[in-house]
Amino acid sequence: MKTDFHFSNLLGTVYSRGNLLFSPDGTCLFSPVGNRVSIFDLVNSKSHTLPFAHRRNIACLVLNPRGNLLLSVDEDGRAILTNVHRRIVLYYFSFRGQVSALAFAPSGRLFAAGIGRQIELWYTPSTPDVADGDLEFAPFVRHRVYTGHFDTVQSIEWSSDSRFFLSASKDLTARVWSTDPEEGFVPTTLGGHKQAVLGAWFSKDQETIYTVSKDGALFEWNYMLHPDAPLDAEENDEDMRWRIAERHFFMQNNAHVTCAAFRAESKLLVTGFSNGIFRIHELPEFTEIQNLSISQNDIDYITINKTGEWLAFSASKLGQLLVWEWQSESYILKQQGHFDSMNTIAYSPEGQRIITAADDGKIKVWDVNSGFCVVTFTEHISGVTACEFAKRGNVLFTASLDGSIRAWDLIRYRNFRTFTAPSRLSFSSLAVDPSGEVVCAGSIDSFDIHIWSVQTGQLLDRLSGHEGPVSSLAFSPDGGTLVSGSWDHTVRLWNIFARTQTSEPLQLMSDVLCVAFRPDSKQIAVTTLDGQLTFWSVSEATQQSGVDARRDVSGGRKATDRRTAANVAGTKSFMTVKYSADGTCVLAGGNSKYICLYDVQSGVLAKKFTVSINLSLEGTQEFLNSKRLTEAGPEDLLDRQGEASDLEDRIDRTLPGARRGEGARKTRPEIRVPGVAFSPTGRAFCAATTEGLLVYSLDTGFMFDPFDLDVSVTPATTLAALADKQFLKALVMAFRLNERSLIRRVYEAIPVNDIQIVVRDMPTVYLPRLLRFVAVQAEDSPHLEFNLLWIEALLSRHGRWMKENRGAMEAELRSVEKVVRRIQSELARLADENIYRIEYLITQPREARVEIRKLDFGMEAEGEVVDGSEGEAE
Repeated sequence: MKTDFHFSNLLGTVYSRGNLLFSPDGTCLFSPVGNRVSIFDLVNSKSHTLPFAHRRNIACLVLNPRGNLLLSVDEDGRAILTNVHRRIVLYYFSFRGQVSALAFAPSGRLFAAGIGRQIELWYTPSTPDVADGDLEFAPFVRHRVYTGHFDTVQSIEWSSDSRFFLSASKDLTARVWSTDPEEGFVPTTLGGHKQAVLGAWFSKDQETIYTVSKDGALFEWNYMLHPDAPLDAEENDEDMRWRIAERHFFMQNNAHVTCAAFRAESKLLVTGFSNGIFRIHELPEFTEIQNLSISQNDIDYITINKTGEWLAFSASKLGQLLVWEWQSESYILKQQGHFDSMNTIAYSPEGQRIITAADDGKIKVWDVNSGFCVVTFTEHISGVTACEFAKRGNVLFTASLDGSIRAWDLIRYRNFRTFTAPSRLSFSSLAVDPSGEVVCAGSIDSFDIHIWSVQTGQLLDRLSGHEGPVSSLAFSPDGGTLVSGSWDHTVRLWNIFARTQTSEPLQLMSDVLCVAFRPDSKQIAVTTLDGQLTFWSVSEATQQSGVDARRDVSGGRKATDRRTAANVAGTKSFMTVKYSADGTCVLAGGNSKYICLYDVQSGVLAKKFTVSINLSLEGTQEFLNSKRLTEAGPEDLLDRQGEASDLEDRIDRTLPGARRGEGARKTRPEIRVPGVAFSPTGRAFCAATTEGLLVYSLDTGFMFDPFDLDVSVTPATTLAALADKQFLKALVMAFRLNERSLIRRVYEAIPVNDIQIVVRDMPTVYLPRLLRFVAVQAEDSPHLEFNLLWIEALLSRHGRWMKENRGAMEAELRSVEKVVRRIQSELARLADENIYRIEYLITQPREARVEIRKLDFGMEAEGEVVDGSEGEAE
């Protein structure tokens, strides 16, 4: 089995904290998710996460005007410069201070960074310009430093000509600065607000400045003469000053302004408030256009896209991300992650959906291809502890601490069956018979296993035998055996469909945490509290092998740990374990930053995946920094809420004794992996972590293949080969460059008569990629017959080779099988829907059929001749 899995995408979380960005064309939204950046394509309804990761949570994002360079800065002031289109990190840099505001100049030459009370101007990083003879790559060069503010700079806005910029600060003022020394210009301070200024903007003609403060005051500033100046004073006289022309106020009862955004071209001002309401005004008249509520919590950030039609809102307390089209009053994007930590995950049998369940009682269905949450179920009133699919894939079962097992229809998206026990129990484990007829659940309150009938919803039986809470359940894939793990140090094998329901106990040395069946139903994997991972034969009820995984799972030190990460090996264990699709490997995770992949036969650790390097989480660093240790304890755990300057920030609104939920947590969240799952194809796996749902894949999608490349292989030479009708050469060159648009262009340009010739001579090294590409095209493109001809040619010509290399081709063959089945079902449905129409057309005379066909296709009656044979075919 291949083990070179790489990070592919981040689901389960759409926003953490920081600012949002629209791409220059306004079609993509950049959102900081912890220490990573997710990009949401709002037109194609897809999302992906950039592969780099910061060492802390991201505080600021900014894009250059061309949209190809992304500068992201974390809470420590460390920046990463990324090429967005290539998804490549270009440079790492440190600003040596917390960055509170970032903005690129419209010209693209400079960007401004607010670092505490100072503002620094930097030249935009540039690549070597060979034409000018400049061969030096100078990524970050500082231009100027501006001082004058007395508190943190909160926003920076540039003028359209990049000569001036505005800064707004917590010191109740906004200031006007010049990029370079201007004749007669003196930096100007705009004072008059009674609370911190959140934003300042130029009007389109740059003759007016608008400022908004936290207390809901909007000031309009004009460049005018002093009232006491003589009437004959000239405009360039010293009496010209920026002065307040109008004052407007947002009347919200006890709410304050938390964020604001202004679009000079459309004159729209959007403000967000602490009570979850946003308001849209048109300036300078201050005419209110909309007033809507989108949340019960603070709106953290607002941004407007280029056309001014879409507004993006974010709320960190609930992890919400919204894109609103204000003219049509409709949502373009509405996503929200889990409020509490995830407990369990499950792949759908076809591998296109991932289910996540969390302590907040919500069950979310995520689409793997788009990265979006499709539906959220909220019927459970307590934490969801387990979820599992029926074999057919359209029915999902979940277990919850509220004492219910629920069955969900994922076609109609409804809860169609609820199972409960005679007494109130908190269910913690779940197993579903592969036929979907029986569902079993275990509880931490009762030592029995409850069995229900899915058809009737009635409790069929209660299996007794365990002397401790049942922690894990699993059905064998062939449906003949149920395995249960308990805290009583035993694993029991049950044959529940036999006349006598006897169990075979397997004795272990510690509490059982998780059990899993191998796909061939002949072996089970068991993880225990003492850090052991053991493999047992089902037929012989004997242990075949074992792994001491304590050293592998150990790693990461919390700020309160008294021992180093190396010496804490005996206290950690795997909480979850899953077999791969072919049964040769197992994937295990627990309360650690590591996910381990083991080879079953040899017991060797094949690969170790580091879940996160985010220092904002507990347990991600191996060594603690003694400089951060104070007399009161670790600096990261000190509660500095009482030192805040604003009253509402000092008030502690948490309930006494409450620990659940991000909003009530005073300590930092700890890194943990409560669930892992392999995709049915074996080409990917996902892991539920503190930061979200991480997807690792063998097909990273945007990998550049440099093999067999030389200077002659370019997109231009590929298209030239295609124009010369060298179809095989052009297709191979396109695969070498690995640009999807180029491959598709060459693929669709190959004539139907030449498909067999191209497939016959195709090198075997490109067959998996070609088959996978054809399967994707058959799924997305409308060229039905064309794609089927490619599939037929590949399978008929190279079927024997694919059979011999089935292990490497299994994922591709499953994709092709799924596509063909879908096409078959759609064609059958289409024929069933039109059967009466076809019968009616056949019974009509030939002239009537010709007229009907002309009307159907919108053709003119003149000059159209329909062949008799085609008429009969219709």
